[in-house]
Amino acid sequence: MFEYKMVQIPPNVAVDMKAHKGNEAAAYMETVVNEYASEGWEFYRVDIIGVSLKPGCLDALKGRKEESSQYYVITFRKEK
Repeated sequence: MFEYKMVQIPPNVAVDMKAHKGNEAAAYMETVVNEYASEGWEFYRVDIIGVSLKPGCLDALKGRKEESSQYYVITFRKEK
């Protein structure tokens, strides 16, 4: 049996053009995974989860449309 922990991460990593090396996303993920590994969590997978944001009554009357966003979630696990 496993216990699971989900951690939402940003969809983009901001980097200065001068400091750009091409491995920033991997370095960011490595930092997050190692942080949770030090607490006993094992990296399990990364998922993309879509969320639809529906406008409220007033926004709908003003013509605002439904918006969609994608979020990235890292799943960790450890034995109970």
